[in-house]
Amino acid sequence: MTKILIIRFSSIGDIVLTTAVVRCLKQQLYGQCEIHFLTKRTFSAIIKANPYIFKIHTIEDKVSEVIDDLKKEDFHYVIDLHNNIRSHVVRGKLSTLSFAVNKINIQKWVMVNFKINRLPKMHIVDRYMETVQSFGIVNDGKGLDYFIPKEDEVDFSLIPQSHQKAFIVFAIGGRYFTKKLPTEKIISICKKIKKPIFLLGGEEDKAIGEKIKKDVSEKVYNACGLFNINQSASIVKRAEKVITHDTGIMHIAAAFQKPVISIWGNTIPEFGMYPYFGNDEKGTIVQTENLKCRPCSKLGHSKCPKGHFNCMNLIDEDVVVKAVNG
Repeated sequence: MTKILIIRFSSIGDIVLTTAVVRCLKQQLYGQCEIHFLTKRTFSAIIKANPYIFKIHTIEDKVSEVIDDLKKEDFHYVIDLHNNIRSHVVRGKLSTLSFAVNKINIQKWVMVNFKINRLPKMHIVDRYMETVQSFGIVNDGKGLDYFIPKEDEVDFSLIPQSHQKAFIVFAIGGRYFTKKLPTEKIISICKKIKKPIFLLGGEEDKAIGEKIKKDVSEKVYNACGLFNINQSASIVKRAEKVITHDTGIMHIAAAFQKPVISIWGNTIPEFGMYPYFGNDEKGTIVQTENLKCRPCSKLGHSKCPKGHFNCMNLIDEDVVVKAVNG
């Protein structure tokens, strides 16, 4: 029995992006194989129902919480798909053969600070796959996985009848301000969309969702703050198309092979985190081209460093609307 520990502590989208590696390892390794996964407890629900994962190990904050238990597992290999200080500590403490993803941090830093593009033309999923190539694992081209626990499947009979079928999901949330469209721009886009719209977001997006609903019409159903991540995934699974910022919902939608209209602000798809469909292609990327200040971060900011927020303010709404209504 080969026992493998995969490490990815956060966040939602990054963990979803590891699922292709999990599946390929489980299905392609010769003989019996146990895949264990180490992540933060707050994100464990994302992979709770993944049938390719034998056991999930979690931490609240410090890896010391789980090291003793990990040592008892006697892993043969560690696959580090996070490659940060915490994961380095785990690898050191376990003292077993390990493989770590190349995070291309230098290339990202050069792109952010000097706007010189030395980024590889490669999705992060393919960089994850490179991490396990010495096992003889190849990308099966099937994209990402997302498995919803039965108890988290949303009962659509409790949803307004107008939004039970043929609806569009608009994921309005985002961890960083500079990754999100201004509310007025979301309202303008929603007014032009022909089908019912399901707004998804966290509790912090609830008030904005109410404003959008009030300014548009009953065509908008504000579900922000109503559902956990797996329940939100259940809604995405039923959607016709998904509009989203560069967030975890984007990758969940891709896992379900939904047509994704992804809207990009201060970050860029060239970082390798755009929607991943495997051998298929169902994505529309919407961004403001030729801005000298973009990208201004590999993650995001609480406000526009330049004050104008042109990366989002200049987004062509008609491109979004055409991709949804077309």
